[in-house]
Amino acid sequence: MFGRGFSLQLAITAACSMAFILFGYDQGVFSGIVGNEDFLDIVGHPDDTILGIVVAVYNLGCFSGCLVAFAFGEMMGRRRAMWFAMAWVIIGAALQASAYSQAQMIVARFVTGIGTGIETSTVPMYQAELSHAHNRGRLVCSEPLFVGIGIVTAYWFDYGMNFVGGPIAWRLPIACQVIFAIVVIVLVFGLPDSPRDLFNKGRNEEATKVLCDVFDKQPGDESIEREKGEILQAIALEGEGQKSWLHIFQQDEVQTGKRVLLAYGMQFMNQVGGINLVVYYLPTVLESNVGMTRNMSLLIAGVTQIMFPLGSIVPALGADKLGRRRPMMIGSFGLGICMMLVAVLLSFRESSIGQPTSSASVAFFFLYMFIFGASVNCIPWVYVPEILPLRARARGTAIGISSNWLWNFVIVMITPVIINRLQWKAYLIFMCTNLAFVPLVYFCYPETANLTLEEMDLLYTTRGESPIKISKRIRREKAMGLRTLEAGASSSASAEGVAGEKGAARATEHIQTTSEKSG
Repeated sequence: MFGRGFSLQLAITAACSMAFILFGYDQGVFSGIVGNEDFLDIVGHPDDTILGIVVAVYNLGCFSGCLVAFAFGEMMGRRRAMWFAMAWVIIGAALQASAYSQAQMIVARFVTGIGTGIETSTVPMYQAELSHAHNRGRLVCSEPLFVGIGIVTAYWFDYGMNFVGGPIAWRLPIACQVIFAIVVIVLVFGLPDSPRDLFNKGRNEEATKVLCDVFDKQPGDESIEREKGEILQAIALEGEGQKSWLHIFQQDEVQTGKRVLLAYGMQFMNQVGGINLVVYYLPTVLESNVGMTRNMSLLIAGVTQIMFPLGSIVPALGADKLGRRRPMMIGSFGLGICMMLVAVLLSFRESSIGQPTSSASVAFFFLYMFIFGASVNCIPWVYVPEILPLRARARGTAIGISSNWLWNFVIVMITPVIINRLQWKAYLIFMCTNLAFVPLVYFCYPETANLTLEEMDLLYTTRGESPIKISKRIRREKAMGLRTLEAGASSSASAEGVAGEKGAARATEHIQTTSEKSG
């Protein structure tokens, strides 16, 4: 349907980007709705706790969707999982748009969330597995850029509909989620499945054909044979045990359990820095903490959201040069400073200089959104699928993304309460969390930029040496030309003793066996 080479790569990126526009639209659409009088009539004018449940149950649904992806994602494959996710989103959006009670709205939000959870567990992994090491960061980081576009679209649609009033002002924005989902369904019809997933299932001929189609090569091409050899060796090195559910929590030859924990922690950092205080509740924050009118708070919040995709342009263009560690550390530090300054400025609200200092705090919401878009927004989405071994990638990614949604749920639930009761002190909580992430990344997370997905195993197969140091050495060797950019792990494992004689022997045997089957 989409041909070969560049046109097929473009279609893959377009489908993944549209899925993340839908993700962003879902995230942002409720921000301009929770203050709509007709909507509040439908859900019974809830207090801040119940309103938090109505909004946050979506995130609980997303967490449940990650559990579905964990249980069935490997079986379904990447493409069918994306179709399955869109079906849930369409059903949930229809139920939300037609809601006439608080209970129906809560159930509908949960159903939509299941679809989004499956989608976000699958799409970054699918894109990463169909990318080269030298551009994987840019391609996967472009997806959160489109999350920002979706959020901004939803905000300004809400703002425009705010002047219409009545039920249509909130039902139509919710219903428009269906449009994005249908576009994704249509695009995925013309896309191949992940070659790494196909190799993992023993469908070697199909996997080789996908590699040839995506990169516009012939089956005997050196680069195709090299990548095929890398993948087959990684499968052999990781062993058959990876196919069991519980194995992903164990410290095996490639330290799968530790890598799943790193993936979980990366998405934890994405959420616990306070981003959803800004995404979901900024209009409410500007009204209750800063003292703006409803219309002005919606307008300022909409402009603030534009900073989100603008900041995301930075990693979308430069993630492979900037790396993963540096943006996370610099970004977390910047976010912590922004939250500290917001707290300081809002602390004067009851004083004689309260008005100008409260207004000045808005500038740091703008800066916060730009820094988040340029760092902590994008990096976790590419880091999670690339740090995980192949056999554990589907389930491990589901666990990593579930962290995003579980902590998203917690933050969205507590935000109305802490904003109303703690006022400016609430921002100090997020100052502390952001600043704590700087040493966490420095000491625990190795650099993954410009390493192939198969080379990630090399970081964890040498006991007694830090993965951070191994990563630095491999990247330095590549920069000096001692390794090719897409170098095969098989050519270097035996020379360095990284995989060991046992892993190398198993890899050779596995490659010979699969070659005989495919031949």
